[in-house]
Amino acid sequence: MKCPYCLKLNNKVIDSRLSKNAQSIRRRRECIECGARFTTREIVEQLPITIIKKDGRREAFSKEKVRIGLKKACEKRKISVNTIEQFIDDLENILRENGEKEIPSDIVGEKIMDWLYKLNEVAYVRFASVYRNFKNADDFVTELNSMRS
Repeated sequence: MKCPYCLKLNNKVIDSRLSKNAQSIRRRRECIECGARFTTREIVEQLPITIIKKDGRREAFSKEKVRIGLKKACEKRKISVNTIEQFIDDLENILRENGEKEIPSDIVGEKIMDWLYKLNEVAYVRFASVYRNFKNADDFVTELNSMRS
């Protein structure tokens, strides 16, 4: 690790601690050359998850795209940002635990739909209208009828 002050490589770790969420290690270092102290963080490098879109295109999984969709679906509902963020983290973990490097988008969409169905019916229908590409009011009625049965 290069010292940010003198740019020399000769330094030592004087303290290591786990982060609050146990996802990284914080290390306090001291440069042997200039005596300056600095902090580094060590995290596990994760391979990107590739999503296979319905048209066959492939793109990296984007927590931001999921976040935008969920915020729109949950707008004006009593659903906290923390609840949404926790779900997004859980979703990413589930996708990683799957062990597959490429995951079809419909699997991701259905996991989101299942979560929203249990969380809030209005948010579920809003998300479903975009995800399932509703064309008219009959599509909404059909979805609502299937929810009721």
